[in-house]
Amino acid sequence: MVPAGAGSEVAPVHKTRISVENVNLYYGDHHALKDVSIDIPEREITSFIGPSGCGKSTLLRCLNRMNDYVKDCRVEGSIKLDGRDIYADYNTTLLRQRVGMVFQHPNPFPMSIYDNVAYGPRGAGVKSRSELDALVEDSLRRAALWDEVKDKLKESGLSLSGGQQQRLCIARAIAVQPEVLLMDEPTSALDPISTVQVEQLAMELKRDYTLVVVTHNMQQASRISDSVAFFLLGELVEHAPTTQMFKAPRDQRTADYLTGRFG
Repeated sequence: MVPAGAGSEVAPVHKTRISVENVNLYYGDHHALKDVSIDIPEREITSFIGPSGCGKSTLLRCLNRMNDYVKDCRVEGSIKLDGRDIYADYNTTLLRQRVGMVFQHPNPFPMSIYDNVAYGPRGAGVKSRSELDALVEDSLRRAALWDEVKDKLKESGLSLSGGQQQRLCIARAIAVQPEVLLMDEPTSALDPISTVQVEQLAMELKRDYTLVVVTHNMQQASRISDSVAFFLLGELVEHAPTTQMFKAPRDQRTADYLTGRFG
């Protein structure tokens, strides 16, 4: 794990952290992802955009094998994390420690703020109270929530506002010290002020983490992303640096979507 703030001192090397190669996914007879290949660079924000049902969240859930829980779901092709295929002989518990996830709607556990954040480390075997205290504080600081909750850590996580709950879920996800953070429309249920807070947090977190964000919000994708991938009908139409994607998309379907002609 790179120490907090190290990104300002050492220029990050944006090598490929996740490599998706010729992935096809089926829900029964439905072909949901069609021959998708994409490289996810380390310590950047890659956003997935596209109309509803286009495959972006489906691919996101493949990156930590959340689709394993879906009946009749079949994945072909390879997805490699640091060069190792996660669909081969790979421990899914370890995978989900390395590749955390934040969902569309905030989902704190019905327990205290402290216990929400400590839940993952405890499950990983951390028993020392001082170590847990340090992990909880560090995670809440990284999630830009510490100053708001430091005096009420024993209160329920459900007592927080929607935006605070989402940042609590981010703190919970990073408490197990993942390397990749998946975010599935993390601001769609939030008010504008909370949305800005989560966007700023995402841009700060990329100093230490690789982020993949699914969003329907074109302005959000343009604000926070280093690169953007456009999906349509299960296909990856285009993946490009954000400025290029929004100013000079190569594919007419991308241009039509970005200008509101469909979607």
